[in-house]
Amino acid sequence: MISNRPLPGAGDSAALPLAGQLALVTGGARRLGRTIATELCAAGADLLIHYNRSHSEAEQLATAIRQSGRLAWTISTDLQEQSATERLIADATTLTGRPLDILLNNASIYAESDVSSVTMVGIEQQVRINASAPLLLARAFAAQKRPSGCIINMLDARMVDYDSQHLAYHLSKRMLLSITQLLALELAPTIRVNGVAPGVILPDEGQPEASLEAMVRSTPLGRHGEPSDVARAVRFLAENNFITGQILYVDGGRHLRGRVYGE
Repeated sequence: MISNRPLPGAGDSAALPLAGQLALVTGGARRLGRTIATELCAAGADLLIHYNRSHSEAEQLATAIRQSGRLAWTISTDLQEQSATERLIADATTLTGRPLDILLNNASIYAESDVSSVTMVGIEQQVRINASAPLLLARAFAAQKRPSGCIINMLDARMVDYDSQHLAYHLSKRMLLSITQLLALELAPTIRVNGVAPGVILPDEGQPEASLEAMVRSTPLGRHGEPSDVARAVRFLAENNFITGQILYVDGGRHLRGRVYGE
């Protein structure tokens, strides 16, 4: 259950590094997206919470953000629809009455598939939401012609190795990695583009917390992380104005064991 208590640390606007900035977090109503939105709020940002079907959770989070002293809006868009995705930034500025300063591409889908079962439809669906939507949103974000801006894409530490049970997902995140690095060059010098790649942080949707323990053996630190670890990494990249084109792994060192790509 989502608490409606005021979020900590969001009241002293003058001392907050992101005070006055407006952040759009896609998939911001639940799981990592909610924690990231909360962290950006604590840094002083106002929040636009995107969701697809999680209306109730989005509204509860927006209420909590408002109670903390920041501004918050919710907006629903199906990122599988290209035209709706292309309109999202414009719709966001119409709703809030101001341009965006931060775009956090967090929304994703995570479906099982392997070499023997993957279909072209499955690959296209994963790519559409996990890679194409962030690209379209970044392009629309840049079209605002702001003097500065920040885009952060949520990746996955496993993209440098191989997740054999989620082939289409793996391919889509590899694509988003390339998009992140290309955009850092294409949108400079006005817009910084970085990525955060979480490792073992949350159990898969619908799985118990205990299921994380089966995966900690893959991390050099021998434990799983917390959503707050990822959120603080996002905040760091949002606040630092001289970092672009970087991928920040929040995975306990898991990416160092990659074997498929030799990275």
